[in-house]
Amino acid sequence: MYLSKEAKAEIFAKHGKGSTDTGSAEGQVALFTTRIAHLTGHLKNNKKDFSTQLSLQKMVGKRRALLAYLYNKDIERYRAIIKALQLRDIIK
Repeated sequence: MYLSKEAKAEIFAKHGKGSTDTGSAEGQVALFTTRIAHLTGHLKNNKKDFSTQLSLQKMVGKRRALLAYLYNKDIERYRAIIKALQLRDIIK
């Protein structure tokens, strides 16, 4: 896979509570953002790869659901992860 264990641990260490904290919403959002960026680049080269397109749409939906959870649970954590990952504020 394109993300090694070390790369994932680095993502979780940077955005989660630690490198082994894979369950935090912030870490999962950061991982989804990395995977979404990778799939977006893939789709720019392979425009007719519809299975990847479907996977990308599902992943965006999962990230959005996690962001909505953070928005409702703790808005400060939501604002911090949005700022750290440079995402648009889509939850209104």
